Parts: sequence; structure tokens; C-alpha cells
Amino acid sequence: MLKKLFSLALLISPLALPCGAQRRPVLPQIDLPHPYYFHEMYLPQLTSGPSSVTWSPDSKEVVYSMAGSLWRQKLDSKTAQQLTDGPGYDYQPDWSPDGKNIMYVSYQKDAIELWLLDLANGKTQQLTNNGAVNVEPRWSPDGKRIVFVSTSYNKRFHVFRADARDGKLENVVRLTGETKSALRRYYYSAYDMEINPVWTRDSREILFVSNKGHIHGTGGFWRMKAEPGAEAREIHYEETNWRARPDFSPDGSRMVYSSYLGRQWHQLWLMPANGGDAFPISYGDWDETSVRWSPDGKQLAFISNRNGNTELWVQTIPGAGQRQIEVHERHFLGPTVTVVLQVTDHDGHPAPARVSLTSEDGRFFAPNARWIHADGWLRQKRAVV
Repeated sequence: MLKKLFSLALLISPLALPCGAQRRPVLPQIDLPHPYYFHEMYLPQLTSGPSSVTWSPDSKEVVYSMAGSLWRQKLDSKTAQQLTDGPGYDYQPDWSPDGKNIMYVSYQKDAIELWLLDLANGKTQQLTNNGAVNVEPRWSPDGKRIVFVSTSYNKRFHVFRADARDGKLENVVRLTGETKSALRRYYYSAYDMEINPVWTRDSREILFVSNKGHIHGTGGFWRMKAEPGAEAREIHYEETNWRARPDFSPDGSRMVYSSYLGRQWHQLWLMPANGGDAFPISYGDWDETSVRWSPDGKQLAFISNRNGNTELWVQTIPGAGQRQIEVHERHFLGPTVTVVLQVTDHDGHPAPARVSLTSEDGRFFAPNARWIHADGWLRQKRAVV
């Protein structure tokens, strides 16, 4: 569905690049080896289903990213309301503690910047303009500051802090250092990286994932005061794989995160807030990621691919009851049309095809609940379904 002029590409035969053709770097703002790992596992991807979620302060609603836009939905409803519909792809929403704003990231003009959505009037405002890759914004529980990951310093993933005031970011500082490790890493940079930041409930410290001191994986869980140069301490180590994204319980005593420890699928795990024995609270031969704890402490919201495509699910806690947050109706910000396409061969029989549909501003569109096979970081490489 789309509201603007669109172009349609029908690809019947495989595409081939000329021999020796060199593919240009994707998002050159990132200086890490083996980019397919962080492209596929860390950076937000265009999906026809939900890809990340945040809770309302009253725990009755969620906002999530879907099909490159942000959507709002009540837990007891099957209707989703579109919140953003700009020229880029919008991901990773985080609801402010006062309930007035949504912080999120938007991929536009070959950069990922932080944006702010005013829920009262629907207006959006760009917060960063450094041309880097800025992801994973998180409000402090007191609503005064944010932390986020950025490649603005030497093209590597580090954690930054900023004051959030009157719709602007002020006093932006880098919290984590730039350390070159003597370890022989192959899949990861010689420089340590820090990702997946989240505030402790007193707004004084942050928790993050870092590979400091480790060769394999994206690293263990570290805590530090939210001040530049503060000493960080590792509270738990396992071989994480970009998708841990921990979140604290409202009372600050525990954390929930995604782990593939001892298996090939990411499931939900619990651990004491200061480290200790971790244990799984979900099981299945699929992934459950991007988990967020509801402010009332009674539910977890997360993204699951158990049925093939990405879906939004919630789980009661304590307990293990899970249910899907289904979308039966979508309310768009603007007028839409439905495109119906039938592909046949010369004899009029149905024929397989790869289809790419883009609007005049370059945004890609796909049918609901269909898996998108795409290179979301090269605009000239059209996605297909």
C-alpha cells in the first residue's frame, strides 16, 4: 500500500554483476570487518512485520516499527495507527517516561540519525545531524537524558550520552573509551566496541554489551556510571551475538535479554541486575529478540519469528503465558491504494517472479506479513518479495 507514485520492477531471471565488479561499502560510516554480520544482526532491517517495540508509561499500549514506519496499538485492540510516514525508514522507538514523545532512528540520505516524535501534534524533529550511524536510543527513567550508540567517533560503535531538553539534544558526550585490544580477533575489529545500552532505574548508571577482553562474539554485560571516563565493570560474560539488548525490570532487581547460549536460537533469559546465574524463561526453535519490560512489571514485549515472519508477542511475568499482538486493521496517516499484481507466462498460466515496488521517494513497499528479501542499505538495489 502506498500513497505516492511508484515504480514496479519485475525480475524473472537472476541478476548478474559483471565479473570483477566491486561492490561499494555499505554505510561507510562503520569501520568493522565482515560487515554482513552487523548488517544482518545489529542494524535495523526493513521488515513487513514488527521489528522493535516500546511500552507506553501506563503499560496499556505499545509503539513499534513496521514496514519502515512507527505504529501505535493498544494491547486490547487489533487496530494499528501509523505515526510516521516520512521519506526514510523509521526504527527503534523509545517512549519518553512522561508519555509525550517517542525517540527513534531514521535511515535517510545514507545515514541513520536520531529523531523525535511529538505524540500530541504528530510533528517530527531531527535530533542528530552528524551523518553517522546513530542507533539504540534510550531515555533515562527520569526523562532528562538519553544514551545511544553512534559511529561518529572513528567509525566504531561507542555509547554516547546527551541531555534531552525542549525537543533538542545538548551536551552530547562519549561515555565509553576507544581501546585497541591485543587479542587476535578475526570477525571483529581490534578496537573494542560497545552496544545495547540501557539505563539503570536510578538514572545513574548504564548497562551495555562490550567485547572488551574477548575474542569471539559481541561480548559480555558491563555496568558503569553514566559519566565520561568512568570505570566499567563486567558483571556477566557469555558469547553474545549482537542481539542481547538487555532491559531492566521496573524495580531494578533483574534484567531480561536475548541469548542463544547452548542453542542456535535466541530466547529470553533473566539475570540479577548485578550479574549472577542466568536462566531461560522462553523456549523454542525460533528467535525472540528486542525484549522490553512493561513499566508495571507484569509483561514482556518482544519480536518473534516463530511463524516465519516477524511478529509482536507479549509474555506474562512471572509465568510463561504468551500471546501475539495481532494487527487486523491498519489506519494510515494518508490515503493509500492497493496494488494487485498477477504474473503469467505466454500461455496465461501463473508464473513465479521476483517483484520490487518503490514509491517516488524511493521507499520500498511489500505485502503485509510477507518476508522481505532485500538489501536495505543500498537504495539502488531494489528489494524483492
